[in-house]
Amino acid sequence: MSNNIHELRPRPADTEKITINLGYVDLGHVDLMVQEGFYSNRTDFIRTAIRNQLERHADVVRQSTARKSLDLGLRNYSRDDLEAVRRAGDMLHINVLGLATIAPDVTPELARATIASVSVLGALHASAAVKAALADRMR
Repeated sequence: MSNNIHELRPRPADTEKITINLGYVDLGHVDLMVQEGFYSNRTDFIRTAIRNQLERHADVVRQSTARKSLDLGLRNYSRDDLEAVRRAGDMLHINVLGLATIAPDVTPELARATIASVSVLGALHASAAVKAALADRMR
């Protein structure tokens, strides 16, 4: 029965893994907060700390986002999107704060013909070939 189940569209990850280095004393403080029940685990503590800092600086982030003309959140670029840009004789300047995704069926040639620049604060999901083709256009 499970052989009949097919995923129609892979679901993109809604998180990105990062690694941080902490001093032993700071790590000990985090572990103490977890042990005392303030947080469920180290990750919960770190996420909460990051969210608190982002909230604390929300006005600055909003102003910078507007000033830099950034698309906020998730931005997907399909093959059809890029084909339309090419037909229009246009070039895209991708500026995203969040996740930018270039569809897996986009060829490196199509990407180079339609994307003038790429600036992503967050994560860019694209094939290795497309990333290589756009390497000189990434900021």
